[in-house]
Amino acid sequence: MIYVIDGSLESLLCAVFEWFERKPGKISLQLEKHHQPDAFSTEFYVHNDNKKADRVWTGLKKKLNAGWMRRFYCTFLSESTQAYNSLFEFSCYIFSNPAGAEANYGNVHVLTVAQTAKKVEREKHRMEAFIRFQLSADGIFYCGVDPDFNVLPLIMNHFKNRYADQHWIIYDLKRHYGLYYNLEQVEEVSLNTEEEKNLNRPTAELQDGKERLYATLWKDYFKSTNIAARKSTKLHVQHVPKRYWKYLTEKTGT
Repeated sequence: MIYVIDGSLESLLCAVFEWFERKPGKISLQLEKHHQPDAFSTEFYVHNDNKKADRVWTGLKKKLNAGWMRRFYCTFLSESTQAYNSLFEFSCYIFSNPAGAEANYGNVHVLTVAQTAKKVEREKHRMEAFIRFQLSADGIFYCGVDPDFNVLPLIMNHFKNRYADQHWIIYDLKRHYGLYYNLEQVEEVSLNTEEEKNLNRPTAELQDGKERLYATLWKDYFKSTNIAARKSTKLHVQHVPKRYWKYLTEKTGT
């Protein structure tokens, strides 16, 4: 039996509800965009229902503490089909056992949720550390990113609190949506293809004149404070993996 979901958190929670309602035995989840029907499998298309999803979410909150609820959400943000299946099995396991079942790391699904959440949290912290804004000619600070996981919901409060007096946009070029802060609240935004290209490769016309000067000064400062004799590329890459260098002003052109 295959449960087909659209990939939203609501659809995942509804799949849990439907399983307890129907008790079909062993099932697996597949995302609708990846699913290909075949003659040997039985499919059940899960329809989203706010009431069903809310019942499952409320039930999980009664069984799990805030830390585990965050792990659940972080694992969902990993966006992998394997993670969705682990969350489904984890939820069924939690509901089918007494309180404290989440402490059983001998259960493969408990372990997978914990490990996946840790990876997502690591990506969140790296985004918070390595994102560098550029100032556009219209006075908005912006940055285009392509994180491994969908971490924008997790980094929103960090940047809202840290840059509360500035208009800014953080745009996920891989998932084609971003966050825009207007000095009052953070809004979700989407750009067209041409706007995304401009965000990813800002031209001199789009940048504020001072931004280019600041970038040059920062690079010069970085070079002047770097002690060549103490340079350890291996250690440096461990702390700042190369895939994040594109966000760092001092690494431009490296």
